[in-house]
Formats: sequence, structure tokens, C-alpha cells
Amino acid sequence: MRKTIIMAALIGLMLTGSTTNVYSQQNNKNMTNLELTQEWDKTFPKSDKVDHKKVTFRNRYGIELAADMYTPKNGSQRMAAIAVCGPFGAVKEQSSGLYAQHMAERGFLTIAFDPSFTGESGGTPRYVASPDINTEDFCAAVDFLSVQDNVDPERIGIIGICGWGGMAINAAAIDTRIKATVTSTMYDMSRVIANGYFDSMDEDARYEMRKQLNAQRTEDYRNGEYALAGGVIDEVPEDAPFFVKDYFDYYKTSRGYHKRSLNSNGGWNKTSALSFLNMPLLSYAGEIRSAVLVIHGDKAHSCYFSKDAFAKLKGNNKELMLIPNAVHTDLYDDQAGVIPYDKMEEFFKKNLL
Repeated sequence: MRKTIIMAALIGLMLTGSTTNVYSQQNNKNMTNLELTQEWDKTFPKSDKVDHKKVTFRNRYGIELAADMYTPKNGSQRMAAIAVCGPFGAVKEQSSGLYAQHMAERGFLTIAFDPSFTGESGGTPRYVASPDINTEDFCAAVDFLSVQDNVDPERIGIIGICGWGGMAINAAAIDTRIKATVTSTMYDMSRVIANGYFDSMDEDARYEMRKQLNAQRTEDYRNGEYALAGGVIDEVPEDAPFFVKDYFDYYKTSRGYHKRSLNSNGGWNKTSALSFLNMPLLSYAGEIRSAVLVIHGDKAHSCYFSKDAFAKLKGNNKELMLIPNAVHTDLYDDQAGVIPYDKMEEFFKKNLL
């Protein structure tokens, strides 16, 4: 124990150079520089069982994040809380807000937040993804929830959808305050970017990708702006893979379109992929001691991400739930009626004691 404490102190000195200078955000924690829409502009109807309001908080890099808070109308004074994010390239008005509202109906205080650089959250340049910063976004949500008067800080969980499933596992590996984690229809973004779908890329292909992305960096710097990769395509060829058609049906139609969603519009900036190439998200998944529930549709093209992530987890508090005949986007909304809210409620109530 003494050795651990000394090591932590040494690391702190290396990072800060001082033990006396402490940065504080408490003085401006209630201030916001963000423009937040107050109208209900979600892709799902508003529930009359919960109260809703906009909130903001800052992550460890000083980026201000915007979130929707959902509070049960019959909630207790000290509730268990859940932070929700995803899918990758979506906003809180889409799937994450839907999950958050449903879980609030079941007695949890919840927030659905926009990741750094996207949606109503702050950060420049816009439309950047980062395995480090986006993992930190989850931890910052835990910061925020931990100090709310109506939240029990010992009973906090997270839900990561699609690409934020991998971020959620990474957050659970580093943040011991997270007592329970759910991933739904998860992607391992570092794996799919570095290896391609179904691990089809080899070292030579990765090298070519690095060359293209670094050439794009030069071009972006020359132009003074970041080129966008494009969201979900506007016209789907007949021979397109079924999951591309599924993405179109969600992001490009009234079912799930949102004006602030990257996938519904211009997408991420092209060079966002660079950091994911060298930073595998699930490196320490096997060291997670808290409970994890991994949910996926068994017909989803992405199901192998969840199966392989689950195989890395250790302990008898880990579960894999496969939804029969469900595809990736069936877990984005309630259209197919297969999102296992009952199971998630049971899991969180068991593990957020």
C-alpha cells in the first residue's frame, strides 16, 4: 500500500511539477458558454414520467459538455445514476437520449451527453473523435453526477452505444467510481479503424491509410480548415451491404435524422481516424472489476466486437446478452422493440446497490 501511494505521488509530481498548484473549476461550474436548445427536438417522444432539463459540465481537458438530464418524478433523495452516450457520430437527441429517458422512467437519474467537439458540446476544431478525450468524457460525466445532491456517488453506472461501447469499457477500466457498465451494439472503434471490417486490413493497408491521413493533415493545414469525411451516404446502391442500408434507414430518414448529428450530415473530420490507429481501446478490459453487461443483436454485422470484448472480461459479474435476429440499428431505437430495458434495469439495480 505504501509503495502504491508513493508511486501515485511521484506520477503526480511528474505531471504537475508541483504539489501546491491546484486547478479548480468550481468557481465557474455553473457558467456556460454553450448555446443550448431549450425546445424538445429529440427523435423520440417526451415522457410524462420524468422531468427533463439541460445541464453542462467540463471534462479534464477543460471542454464543456452539454447533456440532457432525466429525473424520475417519483425519485428518491439519493438515487443511482447512469450516464449514456453514443452511437458514434450521433447526438444526445437520438439513441442515447432514448436510453436515458427509459432508464429514468425506471427510477434512475440519467444524463445523455454530447461528446467533445460534437452536438451542443464545446471543443474546437469541430467533429473530432479521440479515444483518450472521448473516454474522458465518460469520466467527466461521473464527476458531474458524483456531486449532485440527489445522486448517491457510490451508485453510478454508464451505458455506451455503438462506438461509445468501446469507450465505456475503456472508461470502466480506468475509473473505479463506475460500478456497472452496459454496452449496446458496441463497436471497437480502434479495431475497426486499424484493421477494417472483419479484420480485413493488413500492415501494408494500414501504412497506406497513414500516408493518406497524414497527407490530409498537410492539406488541412494549408487550407486552414478540416475536411469532412462525410456522414451516411445520401443514396444507397442496391448492392450495398445490408448494414449500410440500415444506417441510411436510421440516420437519413425521419426515423432518426437530426440536424446536429454527424452521421446524418457531414460526418467526422477525415483525420479523426489517426489516433485510433495507434491506441487500442480494450487493452485493459481484462482488469475491470466492476460489473459489465454486453448486449448485441446476433444478426448484426458488428456482433463480433461484443463477443471478442466479452472474451477479454474476467470475473463472474460479466454477462453477454445476444438478441435473437436483431441487427445493429435495431438497438438504436424502439422501432424493432428489442432493446432489453428490463434486463438493463435488473442489471443496474443488482450492481448499483
